[in-house]
Formats: sequence, structure tokens, C-alpha cells
Amino acid sequence: MSHPRLLTPERHLVAAKRGLGLPVIVAICGSTRFMDAMTEADLQETAAGRIVVRPGCNMKEPHALWGDPADAEDLKCRLDELHRAKIRLADEVLVVGDYIGESTRSEIDYARALGKPIRYTHAAVDPYCAAGTNADGSVTLHPATRDDDIEATAE
Repeated sequence: MSHPRLLTPERHLVAAKRGLGLPVIVAICGSTRFMDAMTEADLQETAAGRIVVRPGCNMKEPHALWGDPADAEDLKCRLDELHRAKIRLADEVLVVGDYIGESTRSEIDYARALGKPIRYTHAAVDPYCAAGTNADGSVTLHPATRDDDIEATAE
């Protein structure tokens, strides 16, 4: 006797988005030092017909919401959880910038664990593949071997 396959919450979400005819949802990830680049990526993705979710607060810029260090730490934890929810909602992830720190690396690992496709504005910072440029200008991907922060050396 075969048993019906139960849908996980994730499969329900995918089916609901498909049933609603929603466009692809892209979660933008990266260091908030690249907020201008995130804005540009948001513009490009939106113009391509995709729904974009991205960080909405830049805690590197002064603001009353995070002026008090205790408030800032609490808010950072809540924003990290909110961003993980955006990654769960998204169909794919776009990592912006030529640097990947601990927080962005954690987001990439989370997206990978969920099976989300991941694109990079700077392929050389992919912590799982490092790009090498060949003499003819083509790019060869090699597995990355380091676990520390990764910064692109070439664009």
C-alpha cells in the first residue's frame, strides 16, 4: 500500500507561490558596506521581473534605532533572523560585493542547506568555488579550500 506524500511547509510555500503565479523571488545577501551595490542589484533584478528582498537596515550608518549598544545588539539578532526568513521565502540568492565576511558566509551556508541556487556579483568570492581566469579570458572554477573571510583579488 502506498502512502500519500505529505508536503513539507517548504513544499507548500513553493506550491502556493506557483499557484499564485508569482515571479522568482531573489534574496540579496552581502555586507552592508555594499548597500549601494545592493540598491543597484535590486534595480537590475526588479527590471528583470523578479521580486527582491534584501537587508533594510544598514547598522553601519548612525540611526536612533541602534544608537544604544544594548538596543543595537538586540536589533542585530532580530535582523539576522528576519534575513534568514527572507532567504527561506526566496527562490534564489544573490550575493553582492567582492568580500564575504562571517555573517554573509553564514547566510550562504544557510541558503545552501536549504538547496537555494546562489549567484554572485563577484564569482571569485564564492566560498565553495574560487574563480580562476584563463589566458583566453574564460573562467575556471576550483573548489575553495579556506574557511576564513574571502575577498576577491580580481574583478
